[in-house]
Amino acid sequence: MQELWIDYLNAIDVAELALTDEEILTAVEKALADQGRGETVIEPRVHLVPESSDKGHFNVLRGYVKSLGYAGVKVVGDFVDNYKHGLPSELAVLNLFDPETGIPKAIVDATAITDMRTGAVTAIGAKHLARKDSKVLGHVGARGTSYWNVRLLDHLYDFEEIRVHSRRPESRNAFAERLEQDLGKKIIVTDNWEDCLKDADILIEASRLPEPTPLFKTSWVKKGAFVVPYGTMSALEFDLTDIMDKVVVDDWGQCGPGRPYGALRRHVDEGKVTEETLHAEMGQIACGARPGRESDDETILFWHRGLSSTDVALGAAMVDKARAMGLGQRLRFR
Repeated sequence: MQELWIDYLNAIDVAELALTDEEILTAVEKALADQGRGETVIEPRVHLVPESSDKGHFNVLRGYVKSLGYAGVKVVGDFVDNYKHGLPSELAVLNLFDPETGIPKAIVDATAITDMRTGAVTAIGAKHLARKDSKVLGHVGARGTSYWNVRLLDHLYDFEEIRVHSRRPESRNAFAERLEQDLGKKIIVTDNWEDCLKDADILIEASRLPEPTPLFKTSWVKKGAFVVPYGTMSALEFDLTDIMDKVVVDDWGQCGPGRPYGALRRHVDEGKVTEETLHAEMGQIACGARPGRESDDETILFWHRGLSSTDVALGAAMVDKARAMGLGQRLRFR
């Protein structure tokens, strides 16, 4: 029997790798550009709901990135009450495979990958779609992906003002303390959505609502702003897309009609946002096939659902770096 071995990286290994901001952004932007060139396969995510969506569910993401030579499947739980158990709301495992033979190549704790790649997609969206002189960030939400949203956006923009808000005071205060320590700048903690978002240059909505609730008011968005809503349940007013000069998504296959969840779910299902009215997918912009922001006056919305290709890309980057550093374990498969 031929011996087969799998690289295994647990959460401790992933933390010790300490991927830099640039390493994260580079890996994710390359995967986006590959997507724009048609060199990836991204299957729409599927869901497993054990009991009810009120408790939580599993997302199953499947993708292939040709340039990396990996196919991957990530399973990530999304359970809103995990904080009561001292756990992050999202825990994930990524499996990487050889696309030529199907041989399993790696198993990675993907909890950090989920957070990092989500923040990277938000930041790369801003790189191409936000005003270059953006100085004020408003961010609703304090989950794991939120940290990487703010960290990687600030890496690109070095904001003069960062405002944060989340439903629980202890959550938003701890979030702000972590950001202040890591970014070395004052974070403004707000106790309501309006003070956090109104007239910001970049507005991020990463809330955890139990059901769609229009808490994000269209009137708070100034001309020329960049808006990124990606809560599982929509927090938007229905007319938000009416003021947008461009609407961009990460992958229409995951955002189109008939898919559950997402910030623009109602907008798509009721025909307000369609494949024809869409400006572009982010990958088309990243590879130069479509323009990003073309003037300071454009108000732009970017909705991302999460791309399996970016999970594969970050997982591959981690496996490569771990081998170079001598981290992780080798598990015999057969």
